[in-house]
Amino acid sequence: MTTLICNCNRTMPLDVPALGRALGETLTEHSTLCRREAPAFQQAARSGDDLVIACTQESRLFAELAEQTEGSPSLDVRPIHFVNIRETGGWGRESRQATAKMAALLAAARLPEPEPVPTATYKSAGRVLVIGPLERAESLAAQLTGTLQVSLFATGGAGMQERRYPVVAGRLQRVTGWLGAFDVSWATDNPIDLDLCTRCNACVAACPEGAIGLDYQIDLNACKSHRDCVKVCEAPGAIHFGRDATEHSERFDLVLDLREAPAFTQHAPPQGYFHLPAQTDLGAQLAALLKLRELVGEFDKPKFFQYKAKLCAHGRNEQLGCNACVDICSASAIESRLDSDTQRNQIEVNPYLCVGCGACTTVCPTGALSYHYPSAPDQGRRLRTLVTAYAKAGGKNAAVLIHSQEAGAALVNDLGRAAALDKTVNGVPARVLPLSGWHTASLGLEVWLAAKSWGASQVWVLATGEEAPDYLRALGEQMALGNTLLNGLGYSGEHFRLLHARDARDLATLDAELRAAPAATVPAPAAFAVQADKRATLELALDHLMAHAPQRSEVPIALPAAGAPLGQVLVDADKCTLCLSCVSACPASALLDNPDRPQLRFTEKNCVQCGLCVKTCPEGALQLQARLLPTEARKAPRVLNEAQPYGCIRCGKPFGTLKGVEAMLGRLAGHSMFQGAALERLKMCGDCRVIDLHTATNESRITDL
Repeated sequence: MTTLICNCNRTMPLDVPALGRALGETLTEHSTLCRREAPAFQQAARSGDDLVIACTQESRLFAELAEQTEGSPSLDVRPIHFVNIRETGGWGRESRQATAKMAALLAAARLPEPEPVPTATYKSAGRVLVIGPLERAESLAAQLTGTLQVSLFATGGAGMQERRYPVVAGRLQRVTGWLGAFDVSWATDNPIDLDLCTRCNACVAACPEGAIGLDYQIDLNACKSHRDCVKVCEAPGAIHFGRDATEHSERFDLVLDLREAPAFTQHAPPQGYFHLPAQTDLGAQLAALLKLRELVGEFDKPKFFQYKAKLCAHGRNEQLGCNACVDICSASAIESRLDSDTQRNQIEVNPYLCVGCGACTTVCPTGALSYHYPSAPDQGRRLRTLVTAYAKAGGKNAAVLIHSQEAGAALVNDLGRAAALDKTVNGVPARVLPLSGWHTASLGLEVWLAAKSWGASQVWVLATGEEAPDYLRALGEQMALGNTLLNGLGYSGEHFRLLHARDARDLATLDAELRAAPAATVPAPAAFAVQADKRATLELALDHLMAHAPQRSEVPIALPAAGAPLGQVLVDADKCTLCLSCVSACPASALLDNPDRPQLRFTEKNCVQCGLCVKTCPEGALQLQARLLPTEARKAPRVLNEAQPYGCIRCGKPFGTLKGVEAMLGRLAGHSMFQGAALERLKMCGDCRVIDLHTATNESRITDL
């Protein structure tokens, strides 16, 4: 591994020997690596070693220079890793104290790229449907022709006389799908058939009420049935008031929607759908049109998620429990379905609608849905490397700043540049370690707690306005949960915080928030890695935090109920008949039976607070309580309820509980089918009940009739 660092024309101080010691590498300081000292980069490129370049501004130039350098491996074979140490620390007020941060950022950049993941493929032939008033639809369509095959769906307005595009009209019923597979359904019930209409305008001139517009559709509310239009359209025969409504459907690759109300109301519409109402500014309109023209061909998108149905707490036996992923998905990519084979309610994720935010994986309490681009272990490895390398280089009280790789990174860079030009701006503090990801919602409580276990003081998430409101709600709930948990263990301060900044107007507020006081850290950092199993990571983090807690106590810590994946189940012993239906419903094996005696047992560590047991219980005897039990007792099964067994009146073998059998007898005693001997058989085990039926002498048989 070769690392090249540059002080960017001496605008930031670099402690090169200290950085070299932290990375275990002899480093050379450059001042103009992208210009006068470019031969040093070319020499490193020819060496064949993996390259880390401490500059993102000139990444494109370095990539082109590597391709042009004789003897340099192709970027497909040996990619170059770029990392920003300038705006993220070198240009801040604390730049001279930022050596440990720079070492951490460089160490994280040296990690290998995550393994490739499966992809979803879109295929688009460029058939676009423009929905809206004719004059505007035709105007925008003119900017798409040549690249795309344009069709128009008229919603009024006035069209051109020249027929340039296929035009349909009617009652638009449904638009569904995604890039390359939009299914559009509509009904034509207007008297004018647009396929037969010649646009001669005779009907428009003849109509005394002016009920026919230049969209060549009749306003039936204004029409007074003079039928003058029918007379003048006798030759083409395009107008027929007795025409039956006809249903139509057609598939398009792209949809440009000009109506005020969009066809898709979710926060993240499908790929290939663009909504441009009349008030859209010119810049956004131009950007959408340019993007539309590019969407022809085949496009691969990563499958961001991995689903393990056996871990899912969504539903059992037609009972719905956890619905967190369905509720939070901003792309409407997740839906609930009943598996006809297993009779289990499961969730189904559409990879073509999924936008990769990862919010579903963050709120999933069991880890049935896990983020896969990159995977949780890969993301955890980056975070752990940042925190541990920072501490190894002498850094204290690391605050991890999680941000998106587009809007979030731009804001962090803007703050760094502002600090270089404005003496009143502090910039990114030396203890703040930026960590970019595809989306800020893809990392949740278990990873944040893991960061605390590795020695981080705080974890902050930067929201930039691109997040759906439900994402911010979920992140806020998880942060409230984490802060309550850590404060309950005696770790003082605010450990998790959601920061908000939309653009340069909010930089002053962000600058101030990044200077918040540190929170308490663990006295000894953990050594575990993030696991593929979400609950395993959560347990490792909790074990370490509890083992080193400043405040040792066996008193349970009450947690906010919203979004809590930890807690216990409370049983009303007076109502519970130990039917054990809750045991079969529990997806996490938190509720257990005892094969030797009538008992309901519970392992608190396994409980995900999904609520399936509560909804399944026929007696309504269960309820959830969100909490953390900070002792080893949370890992061992304990008895929630037990009862005296009921013995068969014939053979004495226990086959149920006294309370359960008595409840059954009480409910059926008045039924005509359960009188006399039939009622007594209910007091027998299954074997004796069959024997008694076949040996009874006072029973009527079919052969006696």
